[in-house]
Amino acid sequence: MLLNEHKSKTLFQRADIAIPLGTTITPKTLEQTAPDMPLPWFLKAQVLAKGRGKAGGILRINTPEELVPTARRLFDLDINGHPVPLIRVESATDIKREFYISLTISRERRCILLTVGREGGMDIESLGAENLLIQEIRLPAGLQACQVRAAFFHLELEKKLLTPFHKLLTSLFTMMLDNGLLLAEINPLVLTESDEFVALDGKVEMDDNFVELNPDMEEYYQPEHASKEENEAREAGLSFVKLPGWVGLVVNGAGLAMATMDLLNFSGLSASNFLDLGGAADRTRMATALRLLFDDTAVKAIFINMFGGILSCEKVARALEDVLDGRQPRKPIVARMAGKDSEQGQAVLREMNVQNLHVARDMAQAMEILASLKPENAPKVDFPAPMGTRTAKPQKATGHVSAHNFGIDKDTPILVQGITGKVGQMHTTLMQEYGANIVAGVTPFKGGQTILGVPVYDSVEKALRHHEIGASIIFVPPRMAADAVVEAAVNHIPWAICITEGIIQQDMLSALWQVKDSPTRIVGPNTPGLIVPGQTKIGILPPQPFTPGPVAIISRSGTLTYEVAQRLTNAGIGQSLGFGIGGDPFIGTSFVDMFEMLRNHAATKAVVVLGEIGGTAEEDLAHYVMDTGFDKPVISFVAGQTAPPGKRLGHAGAILQQGGSTQSKLETMAEAGFVVCESLEIIPELTAKILDETKEP
Repeated sequence: MLLNEHKSKTLFQRADIAIPLGTTITPKTLEQTAPDMPLPWFLKAQVLAKGRGKAGGILRINTPEELVPTARRLFDLDINGHPVPLIRVESATDIKREFYISLTISRERRCILLTVGREGGMDIESLGAENLLIQEIRLPAGLQACQVRAAFFHLELEKKLLTPFHKLLTSLFTMMLDNGLLLAEINPLVLTESDEFVALDGKVEMDDNFVELNPDMEEYYQPEHASKEENEAREAGLSFVKLPGWVGLVVNGAGLAMATMDLLNFSGLSASNFLDLGGAADRTRMATALRLLFDDTAVKAIFINMFGGILSCEKVARALEDVLDGRQPRKPIVARMAGKDSEQGQAVLREMNVQNLHVARDMAQAMEILASLKPENAPKVDFPAPMGTRTAKPQKATGHVSAHNFGIDKDTPILVQGITGKVGQMHTTLMQEYGANIVAGVTPFKGGQTILGVPVYDSVEKALRHHEIGASIIFVPPRMAADAVVEAAVNHIPWAICITEGIIQQDMLSALWQVKDSPTRIVGPNTPGLIVPGQTKIGILPPQPFTPGPVAIISRSGTLTYEVAQRLTNAGIGQSLGFGIGGDPFIGTSFVDMFEMLRNHAATKAVVVLGEIGGTAEEDLAHYVMDTGFDKPVISFVAGQTAPPGKRLGHAGAILQQGGSTQSKLETMAEAGFVVCESLEIIPELTAKILDETKEP
């Protein structure tokens, strides 16, 4: 959750960081506002966009009479596509010097970065590297006194200012920890003539997971910065982003939603929105989703694309049936269902027998129906043609030898952390039904019980006194999940698979640093886990799409894993492994780690890699393959190529930063010899082709 300047300064003030006197005005309160503070005043447009100053969004006035006409000029502005819903009015500050200071969580370095600059302001990016000092802060150790001193001396401040500077920096760091921040930036930080540090401008971003776990943080959310639809979706717990097209999109799972959005956009059927129902596509969520899209005049048709994994397609169909209640939908709906209970779901929709509801047998037919519904005045949204390659080129041997093995099979003894909870029990049952060897469970203060025939212990350490454990699966709520990962790792369980989503990023950073020397392989968090078809599954992956065979699927997305497994199975291509590395920014086992094991995995003859926008995981893998000479063919797909920059799409890992490197990601993968697939449709065909080419004579 990105805060505007006013909300950021509210947080600064509560952290005892000095800010200028200020208040806010809106178009409705403009005529009634009479700020009681010294002149001159600065009127500052509050928008969640860069370039405010250069766009004329900050104006100075010297008399109260200038307030109304000047404010009206600002309210009429459009700053990089953002209207101005409110203005902060604040007293001018006398300035002796200006600086830059920020704390930000770095996905690349897996730590908090403390950055200070001798100069600050709008042109901070152009002031040169010598202006900045960047230091790494590790959790849980936190900010060190030596780091404060290094920052102080870099800024070339007078000795008498060390104490107030130390107070400022420690207050900022404490504020970051206490509020689950991803970013706390003061630009500029000014030193006044009276030698006081003042946050003249600021930007704060809160971890959405922290906000979810701490509802009082909602006071920092400014609904005026979002559309009506985005606010309604947010209240309903839906992941929703407005887009410029005409096809309303309703999908379960961020990865599949991004892939569907790309398919529409590349096919000239531009998406009007991104909407991820998640795994709870009940009547309430379906009703909210359809209301949003029915009321949006830009939406001319709706595409419901569901893959039943844990979620039943029949349940989704029943929810849609309840919402429509026998009535014809106000706009055409095209529904495609695959996976669990898809035939039953399609039957429910057909039996409704209402006009404007089209049931597609597969994705290809759904696209044909949508094309027939395209209005003559549909907005034209251009996207570059998707990049693709057709031939896998395994790298030549470099002499690299891996000592790592995957090692999980039908006999692997499994521990379930959080076994007594509703989710833990449900998935324990499903894993047992598949044949997983579950030998023990852990829930604090529930030791001595037996759940589903499995003995329960108070701690991992106690369980290990009685059982050999090869892998632990973690179904623990987000507040405690990172600690559960640490508990598994300090007890040296070979694998710790964390299913939990919604873990605060700071918590996971701290956990991963604490166990960096542990032999435990951590998977996730926010992973569907893994499945060895025909042998075992440790996770929430549905068994229906998977069949034994030669292709490993390694993915950042659960729904994409299931979708591709089903497509391969339908084409007669089985899988040696289905593995989700997790969708969060900070995870344990990476693509590279998995490839180190797959080198020695005799059952795997080819690998399908399913990536997403955001981060560098796919590029890191491509460089690894080139550097070490991985000799098995790789087929790849990246979802979210048509995503708007700066928007978070579903789970925490899927965000494309401004100026993101999706094209660079694809080019690097092609350079490494991967088959780069433009769509999900062609993955089975190209995989079959590659397998045929690599068969031994």
